[in-house]
Amino acid sequence: MERPLRIGIVVGELSGDTLGEGFIKAVKQKYPNAEFVGIGGPKMIAQGCESLFDMEELAVMGLVEVLGRLPRLLKVKAELVKFFTDNPPDVFVGIDAPDFNLRLELDLKKAGIKTVHYVSPSVWAWRPKRIFKIDAATDLVLAFLPFEKAFYDKYQVACEFVGHTLADSIPLVPDQQEARELLNLEQDKQWLAVLPGSRGGEVGLIAQPFIETCRQVKQKFPDIGFVVAAVNDKRKQQFEEIWQQTAPDLDFVIVQDTARNVITASDAVLLASGTVALECMLLKRPMVVGYKVNRFTGWLVQKLAITEFVSLPNILAGEELVKEFILDECDPEFLVPAVEDMLSRNNDELIARFTEMHHLIRKDADVQAAKAVLNLIGKE
Repeated sequence: MERPLRIGIVVGELSGDTLGEGFIKAVKQKYPNAEFVGIGGPKMIAQGCESLFDMEELAVMGLVEVLGRLPRLLKVKAELVKFFTDNPPDVFVGIDAPDFNLRLELDLKKAGIKTVHYVSPSVWAWRPKRIFKIDAATDLVLAFLPFEKAFYDKYQVACEFVGHTLADSIPLVPDQQEARELLNLEQDKQWLAVLPGSRGGEVGLIAQPFIETCRQVKQKFPDIGFVVAAVNDKRKQQFEEIWQQTAPDLDFVIVQDTARNVITASDAVLLASGTVALECMLLKRPMVVGYKVNRFTGWLVQKLAITEFVSLPNILAGEELVKEFILDECDPEFLVPAVEDMLSRNNDELIARFTEMHHLIRKDADVQAAKAVLNLIGKE
């Protein structure tokens, strides 16, 4: 009797758990008895993945935090290397968490195990020489976006474009009325969504210029409403404190809900750069993008950056579809005119471009990822 297909798999955060869940489901469509073992979150475990460690072990952000956890992280990696070399899977798939997974993949590849890295690190944006480390550690990279594959092809590193899971999950025509009902927002009012980031450091730097921008925009658009997405109580409290210091006379509706619902309910968006800009594009909302980091990090990123743009819609389009204001330009002096222009103009042409790009990356990513991995090991 043929043994079941065995796949090693490691994720380090909730977004990776969602990707892992979809990947496992897609593999099981062809191999119902396939076994998955490594590190998974609750969604993957519910699909039958055996998790050797808690996913939280890898959910560490920031240089200081990583250094404090380094001995434990090295121990977890060593135990995974031993486990997989003693019990070799047919293939190993590391999902995101590149600082951990690429090191693990390198050791496993040296041991003769086929390795896949799912979600390309942003080598196309900065530190491009990392691509050689990725090549050494992997037999295949699965990329969300077509320009990522083009970058890997340039260096002759094996990569498959599988599409983006966000493009699969977001409808081509989002329901604004339903989102407004869900958030208890007035249907016949113009709403600007304000998304100053999900991390404390981001909100601390970005909320103030965003709030001041809203205060000035309100003078030209007196009937506009502002709705803010807060990911948790801490971010809500932090935003409220900055709001009271900056423009206590201004009204904001703060909702602890997904950015997706807040964007869908809005007419336009002022947001901090990140994956949320791609989500905003897929939800067909015009946007102005701003971003700040501390001065040293900003200097470093500018030195190492190799892309003309920072927001994914512009990178994907290869041109400035949406206005972006980074570092010192993330200031009301620049933001206010851009937001006022966005609110005043007809955005139909922009929405049409967003729809084209949605189709471009809507490929049923879970199924494409499973096909690519199974093809690598001759099981497709």
